[in-house]
Amino acid sequence: MPHLKIEYTANIDAQADMGTLCKALAGVLVELKNEQGQPVFPTGGTRVLAYPAPYHAVADGKQDYAFVYLNLRIAAGRSDAIKKVAGDALLARTKAHFESLFSTTLMGITLQIDEGAQVYDAKHSNLHSLFKQ
Repeated sequence: MPHLKIEYTANIDAQADMGTLCKALAGVLVELKNEQGQPVFPTGGTRVLAYPAPYHAVADGKQDYAFVYLNLRIAAGRSDAIKKVAGDALLARTKAHFESLFSTTLMGITLQIDEGAQVYDAKHSNLHSLFKQ
C-alpha cells in the first residue's frame, strides 16, 4: 500500500493525460515523509491506476459534465496529521494537473482516503526488494 484508484468520466480522456497524472501522483506518494522524516509509504507498494467510465451521468446529466474520483486505500497506522498532508498534497497535484481543463469544462474532483482494517490481505511481489536500502 498505498493504492490510489482514479475513476473518471471518459469525456475528458482525450484532454486528461491520465498517464502523466498517475506518474505525478505516484511521485507525491513516494516523496511523502512522516513527522520523523521517514517515508510514509513503501515505494514498492505504491500503485496508481486510472479507469475511464465510458457510461456516466454527472449532476442532472443534461450537459457533458466531467468528474474525477480518487480513492486512496492505505493500511492502518499513520497519524491523522500525515493523512491530511497526503490528502492535501494529492489534491493540490490533481488540481494543478487539471487546471487548464477545469477552466473550460464543468467538472468535479473528489479525493477520499480509506484506512482499512483488513479481513484478508495477501501479497506476492518482487518489487519491494528493489527499493530496500
